[in-house]
Amino acid sequence: MADELNGRGSDPAALRVTFAAGAPATPEAHGTPAVAASAVIGAGAGETATVDGIARQAKLEPLDRPRARLITDGGTHDVLVARLPDARRSAAGIERVEVVIDGWRFELDVERERRASLRERATSIGSDRARGGRVELRAIIPGRVVSVDVAEGDTVEAGERLLVLEAMKMQNEIRAARGGTIGRVLVGEGQTVELDELLLVIE
Repeated sequence: MADELNGRGSDPAALRVTFAAGAPATPEAHGTPAVAASAVIGAGAGETATVDGIARQAKLEPLDRPRARLITDGGTHDVLVARLPDARRSAAGIERVEVVIDGWRFELDVERERRASLRERATSIGSDRARGGRVELRAIIPGRVVSVDVAEGDTVEAGERLLVLEAMKMQNEIRAARGGTIGRVLVGEGQTVELDELLLVIE
């Protein structure tokens, strides 16, 4: 993650970081746990990073694993960083990370911003969809189609299973965001699909 923030990662795309939890790491630490929140972080120039579009001083210097030093415009902080294995999150392209900063422990979910946006678009049930309109369901992860449970012309209800997509040996059920009629089915059982590939359309 240090390389990502400082522009040395293999993929310079922005990351979405969700602060899943915050609590004192030791009984001596005091204060209020951090409220769950998320931010989009991208690599900046030099010793900066962009946080929700705003350039901020942020440099993470690796020391002896898992120690690091975080230098920001607010000062210098001692940091411990460790990956937390989580097969379910990994299958969805999310990395779970434990971070301890100056005695405060946080668990973060780190993922590509583009992937996070695609997942939200594919799974959210907005008021506009509830009123009707064309809905395109796209692959939120690359994988293989295990089964297709609907055909063109079928009527479906909100929450009904449409197909199952397998990635990293885990099966993900794709369900209808709203009721409607299946207008198009563009994939079949056994087919391999890429991220953001159109799967089917609900009219």
